Amino acid sequence: MKTPLISLCSLALLVATGCAEPTPSTPLEGAPTGYVNEAKLPQGWPAPGPFGEVVEKTYPAYRAAFTEGGRSGSSFWKLFRHIKSRDIPMTAPVEMTMEEEEEGMEMTSMAFLYQNPTVGEAGADGETVEVKDVPAARVLSYAWQGARSDEALEKAKEALKTELTRLELKSSGFRLLGYNGPSVPKKQRTHELQALLVE
Repeated sequence: MKTPLISLCSLALLVATGCAEPTPSTPLEGAPTGYVNEAKLPQGWPAPGPFGEVVEKTYPAYRAAFTEGGRSGSSFWKLFRHIKSRDIPMTAPVEMTMEEEEEGMEMTSMAFLYQNPTVGEAGADGETVEVKDVPAARVLSYAWQGARSDEALEKAKEALKTELTRLELKSSGFRLLGYNGPSVPKKQRTHELQALLVE
């Protein structure tokens, strides 16, 4: 089973380039104890967590820059160049569309989220990046703190599938939210795997 090599870039790099407003010492209301708050969430987004359980969440409509493909490193830098060229601050989390494969879950696209839907403009930026307006959504979410390993992803996926079955809900797919970069120790990094609910 392959582990997706996905990460936020170093917050030190983002600060140096003026593309982030990290607030690592500022607690985030509603976030679980131990969450490392490195960057602002998009407007109206719920805090990550709680850890280790499935909960239902509602997300507002948002704007984000997307790029397709499963190579996380190249996807990240395409999006990074996009926001840097437009002077758009980095937010947390980074969003990744995940597909179930025989050997585990694989990333098929990555997105950087804008602060709110009025920032920038929707549309293509060259051939590889597209800014999209995403409608509001309900999800089932499983958050954890630690490594983003095959085992952690499988545990989160199975917890979500169990709850989908119990509640007789249907999902249109999965997304993974990554909240921390490599400047945060692996055991302190926060992730959320989410099942997008069909209304």
